[in-house]
Amino acid sequence: MADDLKTPLLDELEQGPWPSFVKDIKSMAGKKEMAKDLLRQLEKSYEDKRGYWKHGGLVGVMGYGGGVIGRYSALPEEFPGVSHFHTMRINQTSGWFYTSEALREITKIWEEHGSGLLNVHGSTGDLVLLGTRTEELEPTFRALTEKGWDLGGSGSDLRTPSCCVGPARCENACFDTLAVNYNLTHQYQDELHRPMFNYKYKIKISGCPNDCTAAIARSDMGIIGIWKDDIQVDSKAMADYVDSGMDVQGLVVENCPTGCIQLDGKEIRIDNSNCVKCMHCINVLPKALSPGKERGAAITLGAKAPIVEGALFGSVIIPFMKIEEPFEEVHDLIERIWEFWDEHGTSRERIGEFIERVSLAAFLEGIGEKPLPQMIKAPRDNPYVFYEEYFAEEGEGE
Repeated sequence: MADDLKTPLLDELEQGPWPSFVKDIKSMAGKKEMAKDLLRQLEKSYEDKRGYWKHGGLVGVMGYGGGVIGRYSALPEEFPGVSHFHTMRINQTSGWFYTSEALREITKIWEEHGSGLLNVHGSTGDLVLLGTRTEELEPTFRALTEKGWDLGGSGSDLRTPSCCVGPARCENACFDTLAVNYNLTHQYQDELHRPMFNYKYKIKISGCPNDCTAAIARSDMGIIGIWKDDIQVDSKAMADYVDSGMDVQGLVVENCPTGCIQLDGKEIRIDNSNCVKCMHCINVLPKALSPGKERGAAITLGAKAPIVEGALFGSVIIPFMKIEEPFEEVHDLIERIWEFWDEHGTSRERIGEFIERVSLAAFLEGIGEKPLPQMIKAPRDNPYVFYEEYFAEEGEGE
């Protein structure tokens, strides 16, 4: 760290047992003037209780409209090291699998062309390279592409798709999340690199209802693994759990949200017709229970954080879809959704907000899907789709 750097307020953030971003930035301050001025400007922000960043500016790399987030200091004369402090998003690998060699490639490039600071991974999923100057964007991009890397999404485009580790390391995966993620990333290169939507569109892919990418809460479109048939039961493994002294009754049966499990001696009985696929029993008894054999995914739409409007969870749009290469059924659904949203959505309107505005009934008609009982906003309470015509038919004979 530079000897002349005095940041008493930031120093407080290094106290305590938790990792500190201040400590990490200080580790680069001796090498990079940009990191040093970043700390100085942040210290001033703490002193004055206001931010000193200016956002915006049309910065990027040739041929791309996304992947770079422009940022400038509001005090460039006082902190010249961060007069430009642009962020570059790098398309992450499927399942976030990296070799140490690949990570060293990126960090070496970034130390040469940027601040040396990076975020692995943000909520978008990308490798986020924090802080470089406008004139360094093209050289950085060229160095990255020579090593096989590409920029991710930013702005009103398809954001970089992300997925869980899926079948690479998880026995509960109901489809190949890695293959779907790789396919969608390549299938929609234009939509990913050249903003053309009303607003951002995030796709997150989870192999089972444990939803390790949090797709149900953080993605405009979630592809979440699920099964249609009965949970598979290994009777011997189940008996071994009971013989071991595990409190199966207390840990599993009494925690089933729909009460669909019973323990009969050493045998477990599941009323699969009432199972809501919460995964609790499978998580607690992984040797005895596993997802059914008829596997696919549920498709959800509309999750988002509270920016323009309030936070939304995703709603089920397709209760079950087989997910098999070449994934044409997934492509068809995505493109029908984009076409209707593009035609009728408004600027900065996420897909969930769009559905709420036009109603799910109109949305389903627009994308050519039929309403189903699973398409509810809150269980047994507030259906999106109303069935007045059926009530009318029931009353006709009275």
